[in-house]
Amino acid sequence: MKINTVKVVGIVAVSGIVVLAGCRQKTGSEAAKPAGIAEQAGAELDAAAAKTVAVASNAAETAKEMAAATKDAAGQVVEKTGAVVEKAGAAVEKTGANMQK
Repeated sequence: MKINTVKVVGIVAVSGIVVLAGCRQKTGSEAAKPAGIAEQAGAELDAAAAKTVAVASNAAETAKEMAAATKDAAGQVVEKTGAVVEKAGAAVEKTGANMQK
């Protein structure tokens, strides 16, 4: 859910930058002006959104890896528990056989 929110915020930020850049009419004779405050802020928002999406993506991958590792560990625990139960069952059978003799 957080990843979707990050994506939406990133899309809104990019859309805002495009709107701000597209609203100003440009002529061919205009000299290149230094970036305005809004353009700089937009660029910072774009960079922050890109970093946020990258961090969220990495967090999702890490969570998937951790879930897989946990599943593997749980499987190993179940296998070892089964082996212990089998050994205990064998010991009980042996004890029962000795008692009948």
